[in-house]
Amino acid sequence: MDKNHISVRELQQRLGSQRTHVIAKVGSEIRMCAGTFLRKQGFVEINPVVISPLTDPLHHETLDGSISYLNYRYQLTRSMIFHKHIALLGLEKIFIFSPNVRLEPPRYATTNKHLIEFTQIDVEIRNGTREDTIDLAENMFIEILGHARDYCFQELKYLDRMVTVPKKPFKRIKYLDAQREHGVDFESHLSSDAREPFWIVDFPIEAREFYDREYEDQPGILCDMDLVYPEGYGEASSGGEREYTYERITERISKTDLHPHDYGWYLKLAKIGLPPCAGFGIGVERLTRYICGLSHVAEATIFPKVPGTWTI
Repeated sequence: MDKNHISVRELQQRLGSQRTHVIAKVGSEIRMCAGTFLRKQGFVEINPVVISPLTDPLHHETLDGSISYLNYRYQLTRSMIFHKHIALLGLEKIFIFSPNVRLEPPRYATTNKHLIEFTQIDVEIRNGTREDTIDLAENMFIEILGHARDYCFQELKYLDRMVTVPKKPFKRIKYLDAQREHGVDFESHLSSDAREPFWIVDFPIEAREFYDREYEDQPGILCDMDLVYPEGYGEASSGGEREYTYERITERISKTDLHPHDYGWYLKLAKIGLPPCAGFGIGVERLTRYICGLSHVAEATIFPKVPGTWTI
C-alpha cells in the first residue's frame, strides 16, 4: 500500500475507536453552539456554495480546482467571500457552514494544520466594521470555549485536555511590528509563546487579496485581522473589512496578476452597487483541534483529506 494512501483497515480502526467518537462529539457541540450563538445575535444561516464560476483567489499557491460541466467552467469553492458580499444585497447579517476545498501542495502535509477539504464558519455583516467583527468573534469564541468546557467535560477529560476561557479584549499586534520583531515566521513564534488567543491586525497590502479594504489614511495597509490560537496552534480565523466600490475593486485587481473577467458576476454587481461590509471565517476542524489539544488537524474529522494523501 502506498504510504500516502489510508488503507481500509486503518480507516476501520479509526472509525471504531473511542478517541474518534469523543472528538466527533466535541466537533458536533462546536457547530451546535456556534449556530445557536449567531442566530441569537440576529444572523440568518444561508446555504453553502460548493461550485461557482468565481471563488477566492487566495494569496498562496493552490492547485487548480476547476471542473467542466456542459461547456461551463466552475471552480470548487475555496471560500465564499464573494457570495457572502453579494448575499448582503438582500440580508443584513449572515452565516454559513461553508465547505471549502483548497488543493494545497503536498508540502503542506507536514504543517499539522492543513486539510484540502474543511468546513468554515463564515460570517458577514452589512455595514459592519472591523471592530464589529472582532467583538462578535471574541464573544463567539468565548461562548464556544465555555460550552465545550461545561458540556464536553467527560470528552475533554478523556483527551486529557483542560480548556481555559479567555477574557476580552484579546491582545492586538500589528502585522509589521510582529514581522520586524520576529521575522517572516512571526505567527509561529507568537503562537508558541502565547497562552491566550490574540489578533494580528493591519496587514500590508501585498499580504492579502484585492477584496480586503485599504485604509484611506494609511495607503498600503489593510483593515484586516487574523485571530491566532495560543500554544502553537496557529491561525484560527481571518477577516476584515471589504472593498465595495467598483472603482476601488477594479483598481485593486489591476495591481495583481488576476484577470477581471474571472470575476465578472462580482464586478457587474459592484458596478450596480455593493454594500460596505466586514466579516470573518473560522475553520471548524482547527477549532476542534485546539479545543481537544490534537497534534494534527486530521484527527478533527472522520474523513480527513491531508495534502498529498488519498482517502475516501
